[in-house]
Amino acid sequence: MTTTQPSRATPGPTGTPAPAPAAPGPARLLDSYFRISERGSTLSREFRGGLVTFFTMAYIVILNPLILGGFSAEAAPVDVAGGWLPAAQVGAMTGLTAGALTILFGLVANLPFGLAAGLGINSFLAVSVIQDVTWPEAMGLVVINGVLIVIFGLTGIRTAIFKAIPQDLKAAITVGIGLFITFIGFVDSGFVTRTVGGPPVQLGDSGSIVSVPTLVFVVGLLIMGALVARGVQGGILIGIVATTVLAAIVEAVLRLGPMSAGNEHGWHLNTPVLSGQIVSVPDLSLAGEFDLFGAFSRIGVLAGTMLVFTLVFTNFFDAMGTMTGLARNAGLARKDGTFPRLKAAFVVEGLGAVGGGMGSSSSNTVYVDSAAGIGEGARTGLAAVVTGVLFLGSMFFTPLTSVVPIEVAAAALVLVGTLMCTQIREINFKRFSSALPAFLTLITMPLTYSIANGIGVGFIAWVVVNTAAGRYRKIHPLMWIVAAGFLVYFARGPITALLG
Repeated sequence: MTTTQPSRATPGPTGTPAPAPAAPGPARLLDSYFRISERGSTLSREFRGGLVTFFTMAYIVILNPLILGGFSAEAAPVDVAGGWLPAAQVGAMTGLTAGALTILFGLVANLPFGLAAGLGINSFLAVSVIQDVTWPEAMGLVVINGVLIVIFGLTGIRTAIFKAIPQDLKAAITVGIGLFITFIGFVDSGFVTRTVGGPPVQLGDSGSIVSVPTLVFVVGLLIMGALVARGVQGGILIGIVATTVLAAIVEAVLRLGPMSAGNEHGWHLNTPVLSGQIVSVPDLSLAGEFDLFGAFSRIGVLAGTMLVFTLVFTNFFDAMGTMTGLARNAGLARKDGTFPRLKAAFVVEGLGAVGGGMGSSSSNTVYVDSAAGIGEGARTGLAAVVTGVLFLGSMFFTPLTSVVPIEVAAAALVLVGTLMCTQIREINFKRFSSALPAFLTLITMPLTYSIANGIGVGFIAWVVVNTAAGRYRKIHPLMWIVAAGFLVYFARGPITALLG
């Protein structure tokens, strides 16, 4: 997918010609507001892309409560004061914040990106932060982090940093994200597993695929790949539906059940079975349950500031890298790597952290899984609105959101990761001062499971290697500042220890 000026109509993901203008009436209003025809898309592609993005992101409604909450205090991450977040309430707020923020993003930024609780930050909160502060205090830190990101967006600081990134690094970020979501798909499906005492990862179980759900992933990937290769409109969505039906049949026959300590070959997250209850009333009582400055009183200003610094750096650059890759993958990026409504996108993404903290669902950020919807043809914010509406509906239909197993969503991620890796041709590997930082960027993301880590390593390597090569005059001053910031970010453990 090549980068083009956003004012030009671009062909769909299967190479079809640009569509004709929308018909009169409501369709024309939607086309005019979202610039659907101008971007070479159609209403059907946008709706289809929004559906696909939701299906590949819907796991967060199930997973976020597992990370942050529990159905009892014994089954939940308990904070320093013994408090815990009920899973049902976390699930309801996850759907609410994801839905509201994704709709806002679609309407304001007009980009086909979905927002939801970020897995990196929610894990960081559950594993590290609540050892020292309470859950309301932790969410207060998330709100402060979001306010700072909004300020960076409004003042143009975030845009200036984005523009200062060299094109080789921007292309590497896209490729790195493609490798990253491919690796996520492999791990989530059980196609790749961790080992003990051997290499870090291996194929399946001891080098062999023995799990039926993992086999479903392989079949789903081949189905989707075949459909997309043949240029079938809606190939990814058709593949998701077909593979989900296959998974449901497999579960009905074999009764695999969910993966557990005594059932290592079950489904990794969602079991493809509809329960008797389909509709449930969401509990939104966690809304507003945050303490803005309590953490600073409990652990001190310096320690609290380091936690905020970590949140800001992770949120700031993880989202920036994700949006860079998605915009390029959608053909919306200009030659300098910027894309339409860049400033608005940065501000709304910052509001995602504010809203997520206020709702105790953790910081909401742009999801790399949106690439699946883009691969289906989504090019405008209408797809994001569709995804957001479905997230709002997920609050009432939690059993339905859990029907699609993670193995099926993982297959879609691997397919889209393939499409994103085509951007590697944009990297100048003939110049080693560009090749090494770019390579470190794209390889660090999947190996450390972090987009922000990849960007940080790339920034530091770019400054050091290009300075050594005598190209220091071509390094933007902001690159030096951000690289220094990343040095602090990577050394935050020892710094925090020194601060006590």
